[in-house]
Amino acid sequence: MSQLGEGERIAKHLARAGVCSRREAERMIGAGRVAVDGKTLDTPAFLVTGESAVTVDGKPIAGAKPAELWRYHKPPGLITSHKDPQGRPTVFEKIPEDLGRVLSIGRLDLASEGLLLLTNDGGLSRLLERSDWLRRYRVRVYGRPDVARLKDLSKGITVEGVRYGPIEAALDSSTASNAWLTLGLKEGKNREVRRVLEHLGLQVNRLIRTAYGPFQLGSMKRGAVVRVPAKVVREQLGKNNAHRRR
Repeated sequence: MSQLGEGERIAKHLARAGVCSRREAERMIGAGRVAVDGKTLDTPAFLVTGESAVTVDGKPIAGAKPAELWRYHKPPGLITSHKDPQGRPTVFEKIPEDLGRVLSIGRLDLASEGLLLLTNDGGLSRLLERSDWLRRYRVRVYGRPDVARLKDLSKGITVEGVRYGPIEAALDSSTASNAWLTLGLKEGKNREVRRVLEHLGLQVNRLIRTAYGPFQLGSMKRGAVVRVPAKVVREQLGKNNAHRRR
């Protein structure tokens, strides 16, 4: 058993083993359902190692899985949530069961589609969400975009009291009634693309995330899941950290 110094917190260990989320793990510990080396825990402030025998409700759990990252082509019509009070279908109900319990890195709303990164590691999720990688989107809108106003988004914009950072925006093509745009942004606040474009008088009718930093949607089919090799993840994280130190 390990209480100080080495190992990882029991809640993180349970989450990485795919048992539950960290918050759920803390509730299970409070209910006396988790034991380490035969001793029932009464606090989540407990460290375990690879040698620890961890049980939940008396049943041994599998060892914690290594951190992994997947690219997922999210179809429209799915909620990026583990549970939805309204009973709508969720991303996590549709992905392959053999991924185990995973987290999304950021979100895509119900109507949005495209690249969604998934990971089984909370630390990696937080690291990628805090990264300054550019998120790219292709957006179809009703209305006639004002190219000058799109260009001004590079200075940032305030909409209904919310300040949004610089956005790269370009007009790709247009007809009398609608247009395709390409947008790039680093913050990714809740419904940022839709709110900013609505502020410009444009109604979004299709929104596709095509890239999250170096990770691309490419030609993936809707609903497809592709594992990112661990070496690639390490290389890209190293490049991002080097860029931020400059």
